[in-house]
Amino acid sequence: MIKLFLSVASVIALMGLVAYGQTSSTSTTVATGTHGTTETTTTTTESTGTVTDFTPGEMMVLKTEAAEPVRYKFSKQVTYVTADGRVIQPSKIRKDSKVHVHYAKVGDDMVVDKVIVTKNSE
Repeated sequence: MIKLFLSVASVIALMGLVAYGQTSSTSTTVATGTHGTTETTTTTTESTGTVTDFTPGEMMVLKTEAAEPVRYKFSKQVTYVTADGRVIQPSKIRKDSKVHVHYAKVGDDMVVDKVIVTKNSE
């Protein structure tokens, strides 16, 4: 019975570690008419990690599940919020903060429009 409990607890802990740092994407494509065909593709991608470098309004580097840290640039309008949705100032984000970012791929750049601080290590 104890071995079963420890096995289940270990699996749950492992699932939590694997889920942290995951990247997810959603895409929306809109097409209209056959004569004036307009196609709009929007891809929103999310990623979670730990801040290793941060310059407000310019860029952020996150340590994620990827082998190398990932560099993100900021859009002109970036929203910074806490996990419960309260808007915060960028100065509240520190190195080693745990964050979740929403970004779009623009050329070779990953451009962030929202940063959610999930946990600070203070």
